[in-house]
Amino acid sequence: MERIKPRTLSGFMELLPAPQTQFERMLEILRHTYSLYGFTPLDTPVIESAEILLAKGGGETEKQIYRFTKGDSDLALRFDLTVPLAKYVALHYGELAFPFRRYQIGKVYRGERAQRGRFREFYQCDIDVIGDGKLDIANEAEIPAIIYQAFTALGLERFRIRVNNRKILTGFYAMQGLAEQSGDIMRTVDKLDKIGPDKVRALLLEQGVSDQAAGEILDFIAITGDNAAVLSALEGYRGRNETFDQGLEELATVVKYLAAFGVPEDHFAVDLTIARGLDYYTGTVYETVMLDHPEIGSICSGGRYDNLAEYYTDKKLPGVGISIGLTRLFYVLGEQGYLNDDLVTAPADVLILPMTEDLSPAIAFATQLRQGGVRAQVYSEQKKFKGKMSYADKLHIPYVAFLGEEEISQGVVKIKDMATGDQQALPPAQAVETIAAAMAARAAGKPIREKG
Repeated sequence: MERIKPRTLSGFMELLPAPQTQFERMLEILRHTYSLYGFTPLDTPVIESAEILLAKGGGETEKQIYRFTKGDSDLALRFDLTVPLAKYVALHYGELAFPFRRYQIGKVYRGERAQRGRFREFYQCDIDVIGDGKLDIANEAEIPAIIYQAFTALGLERFRIRVNNRKILTGFYAMQGLAEQSGDIMRTVDKLDKIGPDKVRALLLEQGVSDQAAGEILDFIAITGDNAAVLSALEGYRGRNETFDQGLEELATVVKYLAAFGVPEDHFAVDLTIARGLDYYTGTVYETVMLDHPEIGSICSGGRYDNLAEYYTDKKLPGVGISIGLTRLFYVLGEQGYLNDDLVTAPADVLILPMTEDLSPAIAFATQLRQGGVRAQVYSEQKKFKGKMSYADKLHIPYVAFLGEEEISQGVVKIKDMATGDQQALPPAQAVETIAAAMAARAAGKPIREKG
């Protein structure tokens, strides 16, 4: 028989047990965080009708989508979680309560060139709040609070949520008589960090922007300082454009609410260079960066949009949401040394080593442990004692329990703390309580933290 060489496709992440447990812990923390804010979990099919996924169509999506036929059906793998959400809300509109608050963690597929930190199959984690006709500005202020809570719960500290409002940008360019060119101008301005102001000015002049207007644009995006200073500078433009004024009101409201939502000012900054999704976002926009690693780019982004499901229903469904590319974030955290190896979750809290031919007492003790909320594994393989202990050590299992003829006759279990080497013989019920208390104390630690 000719054997096939095992391999994993390029652009598809496959983890060994230790990092997989870290990844699962990350998902657990995010799910818990979102539930604190009243979001409901949602799952949608990985495969949808190509017609549904490509309703908006065009551009990079057409090139990157995985599309195939099965019988007469034209099918595709989802490339994000927003389009499936739009379909879901349009389909179940009559059965949902609005505002509809959902989070979804799932795999998406994009046939783009695989490279470091960029994958073809990857997990996205989205949260969105969808309104029926209207959606209050308070929802736009809550989103940064959720980002802050989630990243802090993951053990990250040095990150900043950068916020802008698309209406401010739209209104500003309208003031300059550049409404028609605003999309191209914003794309040019977006290169400021990479190429500097002089080259941005040169590109603007090439696009037909007057020297005076180019100067105004560069002055505008150079407005920096703390949030109060930026808002104060923006007040100088008030009264010249209605859209601008509306955006300024919204941005000031978001900033005002953030303190009440518990977001420290050093984790949040008004940044007028952020544009995002020119043909999609209509109000507040967000990007989150890691301060020590700006080269990574945004690790969490999103914003306010006016009409989620316009391709599927005539109902006006405004919303606000963010997306985290979890696979990329996890990869980057690993690359930068932020994943804490000492806190990898073991597959069990206790490894039970039966020292008798009859496994019944060991199995009964494992059942007792599980009923007490302790994860237990019975090691029934016929190996030498050293090999059994090596197994526990390799998997970082915190406790080993021994059950031999002597322990069984005395009605006790001998338990060993693998970290300290301490051993004690206890009645089974007391052994369960002891291990459960120790594991609860350990659970207070975090599996993912940033270097201090």
